[in-house]
Amino acid sequence: MTYEVTGEGTIEISYLARSGSGSATVVKDAALPWKKTVRVLSARTRPVAIVLGEGDGQAACTLAVRGAHVQRTIASGTYCRVTCSGRRCPPATP
Repeated sequence: MTYEVTGEGTIEISYLARSGSGSATVVKDAALPWKKTVRVLSARTRPVAIVLGEGDGQAACTLAVRGAHVQRTIASGTYCRVTCSGRRCPPATP
């Protein structure tokens, strides 16, 4: 599974990957663009969440499974939070 975040502004990214603890990995003050490919144990959804910082930032998270684009979601505005969960939804329009 590949998580990707593009955009501008200060951002925090949380994602799940194969681990014994089952807890999320959090990347604070991530530099964009950001991309991470991880192995997952099952086909269950593995969300990536992004939270914008203070200011007028904008970012988009995308999720791909085995190279196939599954979902794209856009966050815009101070402290906005969005999640790409892997459910098959139509892509968001910019």
